[in-house]
Amino acid sequence: MKPIDRFKKFRDDYVIHQVEKTKLPDFEDDYFVRRRVTFHGRVQHVGFRLELEQMAARLGLTGWVKNLENGDVQAEIQGYESRIRFLLKFMHSLKRIKIKKMENKPCSPKQNETEFKIV
Repeated sequence: MKPIDRFKKFRDDYVIHQVEKTKLPDFEDDYFVRRRVTFHGRVQHVGFRLELEQMAARLGLTGWVKNLENGDVQAEIQGYESRIRFLLKFMHSLKRIKIKKMENKPCSPKQNETEFKIV
């Protein structure tokens, strides 16, 4: 295995472990929404998409996340508003990620979506 591949595996294992050990609050399910969120800052090459995907799945959210060519990351996140807010605060709290700006816009919910994935 190449050194860069070893590093990526170590990083990915660390990210998954961090998400699994994060204590989740008791949520009161509120409004069911879908948001398109664009993250600006140091959000590529730091495990951002994996961390967002893992936490979203743990929170029971659906949608997708992808890298943009300009260095930003964009996601559509669907689920209860309180869980989406927790996810966004969680992502802001990570030290190796530096979100300088976040655009958060509502969009129409999608029926029959069952998972959160990296695209």
